[in-house]
Amino acid sequence: MKAPTVKGFKSTHPKEIRQIRCLFILAFLFIFVTTEAQEKNNLTLWYNQPAEKWTEALPIGNGRLGAMIFGGVDQDRIQFNEETLWTGKPRDYNRPDAFQYLPQIRKLLFEGKQKEAERLAGEHFMGLKSKGGDKAEWIKEMRALKGMKGNPALPGYDDSKWKTITVPTYEGWETAGLQGLDGAVWFRTTFTLPKEWKGKNLVLDLNKVRDQDFTYVNGKLIGTTEGANNHRKYIIPKEALVNGKNTIAIQVLNYFDKGGIAGYKDTSRHMVIYPQSSANTTISLNKKWKYFIQNDEPPAIPHYQAAYQPFGYLWLNFKKINKISDYKRALNLTDAISQTTYSSNGVEYKREYFASQPNQVIVIHLTASKPGNVSLEAMLNSPHKYSSVKKTADNTIDLSVKVRNGALRGESFLRVVAAKGKVTIQNNKIEIDNADEVTLYLTAATNYKNYKDVSGDPVAICNKALQSINGKTYHEIKAAHIKEYQKYFNTLSINLGNSENEKLPTNERIEKFASSNDPALVALYLQYGRYLLISSSRPGTYPANLQGIWNDKLAPPWGSKYTTNINAEMNYWPAELLNLSPMHQPMFKMIKELAQTGKETAKDYYNAPGWVLHHNTDIWRSTAPIDAPDHGIWVSGGAWLCHQLWEHYLFTQDKMFLKDTAYPIMKQAALFFNSFLIKDPKTGWLISTPSNSPEHGGLVAGPTMDHEIIRDLFSNVIQGSELLNTDKILRDTLQEKLARIAPFQIGKYGQLQEWLEDKDDTSDHHRHVSHLWAVYPGSEINWEQTPQLMKAARQSLLYRGDAATGWSLAWKINLWDRFEDGNHAFKLIRMLLSPASIHGEGSYPNLFDAHPPFQIDGNFGGAAGIGEMLLQSDTKYIDLLPALPSALPDGEVKGLCARGGFVINLKWENGKLQQVELFSKAGQPCLLRYHDKVVELKTEKGKTYKFDGQLNGIS
Repeated sequence: MKAPTVKGFKSTHPKEIRQIRCLFILAFLFIFVTTEAQEKNNLTLWYNQPAEKWTEALPIGNGRLGAMIFGGVDQDRIQFNEETLWTGKPRDYNRPDAFQYLPQIRKLLFEGKQKEAERLAGEHFMGLKSKGGDKAEWIKEMRALKGMKGNPALPGYDDSKWKTITVPTYEGWETAGLQGLDGAVWFRTTFTLPKEWKGKNLVLDLNKVRDQDFTYVNGKLIGTTEGANNHRKYIIPKEALVNGKNTIAIQVLNYFDKGGIAGYKDTSRHMVIYPQSSANTTISLNKKWKYFIQNDEPPAIPHYQAAYQPFGYLWLNFKKINKISDYKRALNLTDAISQTTYSSNGVEYKREYFASQPNQVIVIHLTASKPGNVSLEAMLNSPHKYSSVKKTADNTIDLSVKVRNGALRGESFLRVVAAKGKVTIQNNKIEIDNADEVTLYLTAATNYKNYKDVSGDPVAICNKALQSINGKTYHEIKAAHIKEYQKYFNTLSINLGNSENEKLPTNERIEKFASSNDPALVALYLQYGRYLLISSSRPGTYPANLQGIWNDKLAPPWGSKYTTNINAEMNYWPAELLNLSPMHQPMFKMIKELAQTGKETAKDYYNAPGWVLHHNTDIWRSTAPIDAPDHGIWVSGGAWLCHQLWEHYLFTQDKMFLKDTAYPIMKQAALFFNSFLIKDPKTGWLISTPSNSPEHGGLVAGPTMDHEIIRDLFSNVIQGSELLNTDKILRDTLQEKLARIAPFQIGKYGQLQEWLEDKDDTSDHHRHVSHLWAVYPGSEINWEQTPQLMKAARQSLLYRGDAATGWSLAWKINLWDRFEDGNHAFKLIRMLLSPASIHGEGSYPNLFDAHPPFQIDGNFGGAAGIGEMLLQSDTKYIDLLPALPSALPDGEVKGLCARGGFVINLKWENGKLQQVELFSKAGQPCLLRYHDKVVELKTEKGKTYKFDGQLNGIS
């Protein structure tokens, strides 16, 4: 049955008001939500104890600078980052002759010889790694005991001055105080031989060591193994043993990332010694061992791409603090300020922390309720081996860092301003005694200018930031920070109701969320996602990476890079829908740069015009295939990023952006695929090969996801060329090829096929659901035009299951939204907001998403998924409350955005729409739909339209 339509609905604004109010003021009044209104909702993360782990600390950021606030009482830790500190340097990532092997790789895939194709691609089609050092020579020197006095493998060796460390360290010796250490390290311990074991061969079970070990017993080498994942189980010959005390000595060689004797991940299983003839009796080696660092300068290890780096730590060591009460630390999303408060000895202490964008400094303000009670020591350090601290002024110290084996270096200045009291610098530490209040200003910068230029002056950048605060009070700097931040944050408000759990600390709310009703936590999670995007991706900065702008590891998971087969794009899913369109700008800047570097990759690997990007990139804008052929040769990264450009145009209707930025980049990507697509000899369709369905199923010909993204790209370029009245010949060419690309196929299980062949496994629960891209974030598959494909896609998702990593849960939430099954989507929200300590995936105490480990894309994808429950505009309709779950029966949201240039306010009660307001930014027509009721609007730019719950117009 056709839905009823109301045409020509008139604006309720008086004519004279429309004439005197400009568009900007109207838009501002419509979407701006005051701070007071926001504070009616619970928009604070808070805790009643300091953070112990990094994933308990609270994040602040201004897009360029980020910090994690621990809120310790006696000692506070502020771990900070600067967005351009990475490993590596400008270089050529491309293999110049790779295209010569393309026909042979394709031929092998067409013949069904996947392993042979992967082997050939691994040898000739992967990107170039960075230059490595002389590993063989270094090992030779370490084995010759260079840097050692005597032979530590011998039982009589004097290790009395060695330090001790707990063994094993499953997550690497970095977690036991050896942060940043790579190189050669000796470990020693002893065990007493039981009398009944005399004359027997023993087994030494160490499990894992990172990366290579040379293991001795009483000076005899009993085994050596290379590779962090290989199990060490060595036989100790009876001839090597002595009565009484026996010495175990292990030389560990580690080149990169985690190091040390790792043991078993299952901590209930110990590293042990036992008789070869019987494992019934064992001696545990889980204990304190002696260790000595022989050498911490291993050769550089070749890498495909660079890794995002931490910058340093600011430590605040407080004096005269005891008998603590009323402790609380918090992060207020309304003003982007973190606080730590407590009482001690009758004095109330308060700390405020924020990252100022106007002044480009991280600010820490310390006060006490009684004068003269702020006393502390402030110091800087860094996990980087090449770092140093020096005094630069009577109230300022400077931390210098340099990345190992890379081109980047950085400077960080810490300035202290105290009211009364005494400020001195001793041993490059700032001492503050008996001040009334203290403000610390921290800034940082590197020599990075762009992906081709590292001639920047970090000292000048830091000085400029500090000069900007001269003559300003703390309260003036704070006010400027709040004003700048709130112009972004206050464009959207959401109230989903209240619950008793709002009285609980955030970590306890997370623990209870799965078993109790807490709709306010859902609203908080959405706003936290918006906060994180503002904090890690301000206009003029670089885009949010896998961890946003926050990272404390020299070897972060997956390099904390930009993974473009889902994760980098997911970071920006909330940008348009949740009214943060300016935050998209850093991504567009990166896309422009990738479109340049991607031209060389298109030429070298495919002998094709245009540009291409594979599944990962870094700050040096690598676009070549990396890692391994079974997942690294994926050609659609650039095309997916073009979807981001088109989405921005659809939401904003900014034709200048389309003309000057989006369309030229999209066109070049389309030119690549126009050349790249090849006829499948079996079906005659045009297909994408070589490629893969991201991280699943290996190197193949014709993965469904590729074809979805390429069709999306071609369609958008065709529409863009029509809007701009240009490139008719290209438009016709793409239109012709669009019809020949391999179509969707429904397989034998009623599922949407992931590959050309019907080979989906119904028991496969892989985290990537790549072939459902056309449902979300794409829109080619939808209930309006392709209901059968929607059913098949839903069947695929049912087979894939609900359990997933954090970011995968977020993707599935959005998919269930598009399937209009809000209750299923909410089930996954409960999983996304479950404690990561229980199942691994979910949320950490600070609400960071757990892959695990931490990846910020789940936060952003989850926030978008909550928004998609309330508003969708991917078809010709703007759908209101399309996937509202029964768990959220009442609510109000102001400031959601829809394609076509619209801003929407919604209110609902008992699961039913009560009121709608629509503001038109561009004067486009729209179809507003709620259930089976449709209103057709011919809107005017700058006007607001109001409706009741039945979509009847309200004057």
